[in-house]
Amino acid sequence: MASRANDSADQNLGIAEGANRAPNVSFVVLCYKLAHLLSECVNSILSQTYGDFEVLIMDDCSPDNTDEVAKSFRDPRVKYVRNDKNLGFLRNENEGVRLSRGKYVWIISADDYLRKDYILQRYVELMEKHSNVGFSFCSGVSVKGGRETGVLEYSRYRRQDGIVGGHAFLRKLLHRNFVLAPSVMARRECYEKISLYPIELAWADLKIDMVWAADWYLWCLFALSFDVAYFAEPMVCYREHDLSISSNLTQETLTLCVTADIAVPWSIREKAIERGLKKLSKDCLIAVALEYARHGESKRYRGAMSYMNVTEFEESLCRGTQSEKERNWIRARFYSARGDRLFNEGNLSAARNSYLESLRRDPLLMKTYAKLVCSLGKPGIYLRALLRSGRRLFN
Repeated sequence: MASRANDSADQNLGIAEGANRAPNVSFVVLCYKLAHLLSECVNSILSQTYGDFEVLIMDDCSPDNTDEVAKSFRDPRVKYVRNDKNLGFLRNENEGVRLSRGKYVWIISADDYLRKDYILQRYVELMEKHSNVGFSFCSGVSVKGGRETGVLEYSRYRRQDGIVGGHAFLRKLLHRNFVLAPSVMARRECYEKISLYPIELAWADLKIDMVWAADWYLWCLFALSFDVAYFAEPMVCYREHDLSISSNLTQETLTLCVTADIAVPWSIREKAIERGLKKLSKDCLIAVALEYARHGESKRYRGAMSYMNVTEFEESLCRGTQSEKERNWIRARFYSARGDRLFNEGNLSAARNSYLESLRRDPLLMKTYAKLVCSLGKPGIYLRALLRSGRRLFN
């Protein structure tokens, strides 16, 4: 441990002497009305055992004392940038990437911080050895009220460290976004050659506001071209509070979330088809069907719930594909999930109709036959409750 600290001191000295040399890593710290949390974030970066980096504090016209806090750091690696006008979250990220100089770019919000002082060392060593890895990430810990409250379960990808083939990783990622954004360090060429954060996504005849799904879309794009490295140890802290962007959901923004979540797998499928990746395009279609099914049953977004009615579903589905075969395959899964919601609401008649509609579209859905039987009055309700309790007992 002592030798590692000495190595870090030597690196820092070298950086101070060659301040004009491009650093190996650029941290882009996004800050808007987060002056009270900025020091903890930046100090967690400055304490890293690997020292060849720069820190760009991207102040998006904060009305608080962000400038005062940012200018208090005496380390020459810290640079303060205040935008001329408020750019918004995604444009601020892209501006930070544009201004950064590192071979690797790490974007982190000022309310999050690095939990371990050796995380950067581990990331850099791995990515220097494996040029096929486009980005690295790890699991993280939730912070509420200034206290760590435990590992974020959704950020656990698997039990062990490892490098995962990009397409294999993408097949999992398409089903849900488990990549914790503040834990990601990506190669600069991913941003330069593949994509920056999309402000709007052109899908079908719509322009999708991507503020709620841009990172998920970006990780999917990167995985199309690169492998991905994962560290199982939770080495980043993610702060959950009222000022975080994901906490401020209104009905309008909830609609944007839903639209973007559906557009992402459809759009990645288009990319897969363009590259002639037939197997991957089928996997994308499965992910599309699963996303529709979630909204058919009901999908939770923080404290809000979202579900699609049949008209909304049909409008979205028909934008996504012209193939009636594909439409019916997706419809079967949507109606089956919708039947589950209706069953749970106690509307057995509507649930049965939805299950029948599902089976009309795809007669091979064996689980839907079982659900249909369970919707036939009180004996079916009892049987379904019994099956659920059995699953809980053996899981």
